[in-house]
Amino acid sequence: MIELFIDGASAGSPGKSGAGVFIKNGQNSQKHSIPLGNLTNHEAEYEALIHGLTLCLPLKDQIISCKTDSQAVIGAVEKRYIRNKQYAHYLEKMIPLLDQYELFFIKWISSKENKVADELARKAIRSKK
Repeated sequence: MIELFIDGASAGSPGKSGAGVFIKNGQNSQKHSIPLGNLTNHEAEYEALIHGLTLCLPLKDQIISCKTDSQAVIGAVEKRYIRNKQYAHYLEKMIPLLDQYELFFIKWISSKENKVADELARKAIRSKK
């Protein structure tokens, strides 16, 4: 099973933002710190999921267990609906990616349990890009 930890962060609302993606595949792991530009925190969280899904596509035939501290992202994945129409375009990007996975689960974890992805997102905010 692949464990995918995601987090988005924003220094302001909107403000300079970043996504953190941490992929654990047995003994192997990948860490991605992705600068996103000026976004709100919710937008950064959705972007983190989209980047995570894209990075895991080569592993799509395996079980993917995604973990996030964002209730908004979990709701969007589980319901395939985003209440705030301002963010609806993220759903249009997420659904085709989600549909490529054989088995994809998403689970809420506390911020404390999501430290690696959070640190990667904050690193992206501080990057020069």
